[in-house]
Amino acid sequence: MTTNNTSTEQAGRDTINSASSVDDNYQSKHRSSASFESRDDYLCHELQIMSPKRWRPNWPFKDYRFEWEDTIPAMAATIGKVVMVGAIAATFAGPLGLGDSFVLENVRYELIIVAFFIVLFSGFILPTANLAGTHGPLIPLIPLVVAAGGHPMAFGLLIGIFGFLLAISKGGSLLANLTSKGVCGGLLLYLGFIGTTSQVKKLFAWSEGIGMSHISFVVIACTIILYALLEHWKKRWLAVPLSCLLGGGLAFAMGAPFEFHTSPGFPNINPMYWWGENTGWMLGLPSAESFIVVLPFAVLAVAMWSPDFLGHQVFQKISYPARTEKVQMDIDDTMVSASARQTVGSILGGANFASSWGTYIVPAAIAKRPIPAGALLTALFCVVAGIWGYPMDLAIWEPVLCVALVVGVFIPLLEAGMEMTREGKTTQSAAIVVFASSLVNPAFGWSLTMLLDNLGLIGCKDRSAELSRASRWIIPGIMFFVLTAVMALVGLLPGIPAILENFR
Repeated sequence: MTTNNTSTEQAGRDTINSASSVDDNYQSKHRSSASFESRDDYLCHELQIMSPKRWRPNWPFKDYRFEWEDTIPAMAATIGKVVMVGAIAATFAGPLGLGDSFVLENVRYELIIVAFFIVLFSGFILPTANLAGTHGPLIPLIPLVVAAGGHPMAFGLLIGIFGFLLAISKGGSLLANLTSKGVCGGLLLYLGFIGTTSQVKKLFAWSEGIGMSHISFVVIACTIILYALLEHWKKRWLAVPLSCLLGGGLAFAMGAPFEFHTSPGFPNINPMYWWGENTGWMLGLPSAESFIVVLPFAVLAVAMWSPDFLGHQVFQKISYPARTEKVQMDIDDTMVSASARQTVGSILGGANFASSWGTYIVPAAIAKRPIPAGALLTALFCVVAGIWGYPMDLAIWEPVLCVALVVGVFIPLLEAGMEMTREGKTTQSAAIVVFASSLVNPAFGWSLTMLLDNLGLIGCKDRSAELSRASRWIIPGIMFFVLTAVMALVGLLPGIPAILENFR
């Protein structure tokens, strides 16, 4: 990021912290949508006139309004939440011998927990903090955590503690400012491509499993045409609900089996039930050894936050109009929100591991909507889905789930990555990010390429020359060394056995 961009962002943050005279700024500048030539002009104006307040109440209809467009990211976020928490709970449950009933109950519990934190932080006192979602890139690590004897509460508490430390030290925003457009664009391209291909493969595997392989081809082909038409009509923010309706409707009409089986109910909210020795997780409370075992995994989990958060923030910057810095996602505030949600959720007994909520922020950015209003709707949808039960069945049905994630998250990430790498000397850095991420994972690819790019070995040499010594190699070098060392400890470097195994 350039110095000018940093100055612009700081100016936006100064506006947020300005005197109380801005309290009525939004109301005085608000105009009805009928006074604008187009809906897009109205939405852009709404973003430009908002003055969100940090650590002070932000009230609906006084500091922001609800629009129909807010329902789209809320719907996409709820679908993503059910799926991701279910995946984490199931990954933990299998090796521990816990059944589907545990997974379902914990997903419902997490939907209730997250709704409270959404309202408190993103909807009320930290409106520039993205919702605290689920740490998707962490899922492949969970079997390693379980195999090492890791305790989910100890793991979650350490993630929360390290997250707070990174947020308080402003480490997240510092690393974001040290990441160039080429590195960021390459990261988005990698995540978008890997995500898209994985969902397409998952949909075809599902259709082959029911002996109707043609369904996947028809659903994907029709979704591509729908997405192109919405792009042409400048209605791309409708992609998630219409694609879900199209995918689910086509699959059901072509004979794909589907039925509702999750009946209404309310989860057990007693933490002692979840952390009992014969109930819930059936693990009891963690010991001191439990924290030592999961320490390197927790360090790696929090280190993965920065590239994840950065990708979401950059996508928002690309999608929003000019003069909207004050409503854009703040990385450090998001880390505070995610850390608080993680700490309390782990104590209560939830299976979720928090990160920035991608299935919310990406559709919200496309729809040109700020964080707070859609956040409150997401909280409402999560509570309804958790208690009602039936929407959970629909959200995890492959024709609905796969197309929602593709058009709502991964294709937009690809587009944003291409946008960031089309100008300047960015393609070298972008290519190296993709290459290094393919070798290990996105955290490794990001840290290595950031170091090479800031040293001036690739990318823009003029940018490297303007950086201080700490920004050029000391901070990126420390980050790369720490990440690589932790990955070596837990066995994430290909072909290298886990070093921790030698100490057991």
